[in-house]
Amino acid sequence: MVVDVVAAELDSLLERIGGRFTRSEPRGRAREYVTGLVAGLERKNGWTLAERAGQVSPDGMQRLLRWADWDIDGVRDDVRSYVAERLGDRDAVLIADDTGFLKKGLRSAGVQRQYSGTAGRTENCQIGVFLAYASSHGHALVDRELYLPESWTDDRDRCRAAGIPEEVGFATKPRLAMAMLERALAAKMPFRWFTADEAYGQVKYLRVWLEQHDIAYVLATRRNDTLITTGFGQARAEELVAALPARAWQRISAGAGAHGPRDYDWAKVPIRIGWQPGRGHWLLARRSLSDPAEIAYYVCYGPRRSTIADLAWIAGSRWRIEECFQQAKNEAGLDHYQVRSWRAWYAHITLSMLALAWLTGTKAVAAKGEPPPAIKT
Repeated sequence: MVVDVVAAELDSLLERIGGRFTRSEPRGRAREYVTGLVAGLERKNGWTLAERAGQVSPDGMQRLLRWADWDIDGVRDDVRSYVAERLGDRDAVLIADDTGFLKKGLRSAGVQRQYSGTAGRTENCQIGVFLAYASSHGHALVDRELYLPESWTDDRDRCRAAGIPEEVGFATKPRLAMAMLERALAAKMPFRWFTADEAYGQVKYLRVWLEQHDIAYVLATRRNDTLITTGFGQARAEELVAALPARAWQRISAGAGAHGPRDYDWAKVPIRIGWQPGRGHWLLARRSLSDPAEIAYYVCYGPRRSTIADLAWIAGSRWRIEECFQQAKNEAGLDHYQVRSWRAWYAHITLSMLALAWLTGTKAVAAKGEPPPAIKT
């Protein structure tokens, strides 16, 4: 039964993306590539994937990533629609975050010495910005962008050598997240909230854009973030929380973690005047039970009826994208690539996202115990 579901889901996905390929050869090779990504190989690169597929050299796999005629962004859109069908829920959360890919040398698109949260330090790496979809049915990556530092976009010869299109200029990570959110909105992906860490949450133009599009959010921010209060003044986040009475705090679980329930004390403070009808703004605080001095801060916008428990749950859901990264790297070869060009990076990452969606979709269908939805054409 489980084997049948696994095979049926792969066939469903490959049928969905089939029209993105102009020839049968790269279409068949994409199947070999994706199945190889989820196979139990120690490393999943052109050589090992080719050997598993019975090929004598990695040329075919490399051609699939570098030159073969297929619509990479179209496959990305198909992955997103597949995830929406298998995991779709009106109460779902979209999550933005970035992850590092350690690289040697200077020629891989976007590579430079920069901070990598994956490594926890400054390393020679590429940075990918991702959008994840999380619902009660599971979670998966649905979009991606390669971050290009200004050292790259200011050097067009270097960009051309890495195959970066002339029209691609510098964009901050929050603006890359906005571009992915715009695509999710255009595709009418069902979701209710958006969340991200403080690298995105402290960026006020992102918060303004989200409100302009009426996207409810819970975004981590810094303790010294200056916020507009309901009394027409301004105050730092830490000052507003420090003034709260003891009764303002509630003990709430942010969901199950790897080591059990993630219980914290939470409190919220109304901020901002001139609320839109039915909408509210708050500062949310999360206090550690073991160390009360350890407080995390979140700026929030959403339905006025939102409770502390609602906001705490959304804040806690941000870790689902970390789980996506871990699973995609461990089980779908997300960081196993050996490519340098712009196009090849997007090709590999998109196929890895497809592999992760396949794994997640299979689990969701098996858990429901019902036939998978028909493919939408």
